[in-house]
Amino acid sequence: MTGEQGRGEREAALVLGCPQVPVQAPIALYLAYSLRKRGVRPVVAGNQAARMQLEVSDPLHHYVGGMVDLDSFIADLAAGKRKYDYYIPLVHNDAGVTYAATVQSLAGTKVIMVIFGEKFLEIADTVDFPAEKIAAKAVHNPMPMKKKIDEVLPWLVSNP
Repeated sequence: MTGEQGRGEREAALVLGCPQVPVQAPIALYLAYSLRKRGVRPVVAGNQAARMQLEVSDPLHHYVGGMVDLDSFIADLAAGKRKYDYYIPLVHNDAGVTYAATVQSLAGTKVIMVIFGEKFLEIADTVDFPAEKIAAKAVHNPMPMKKKIDEVLPWLVSNP
């Protein structure tokens, strides 16, 4: 079932790992804002630290539509209990690539990877599964990634 339990609203899963790189939370919030502008409800699947950063930054959920524990998200995908229209893992290390590959395999669809950090090019080169990549060297300043998101997200969410 996709959408808000079958109401027909499109949903995107933003998959967040450990928030070691400072731009992860602002990028996630900007993605949530951008998706909402396009009629897509963003749901954050993340570990506790990542979810708490967004919970503190967006306490009334003006941008983030919902939150789910990362392990529960993976378990529900594996069991076929939940589907989303878009899967958008935020990746800044090898563990993020592994989560993205897992999500792609379980969902059976192309993922939209947002790759950032000092080694964004090396990380992007390791991806060998179906994925669109939005990549920029963004560590402390989110503007390079914001520009990339503004360039490609409208096209990506209009072409599922």
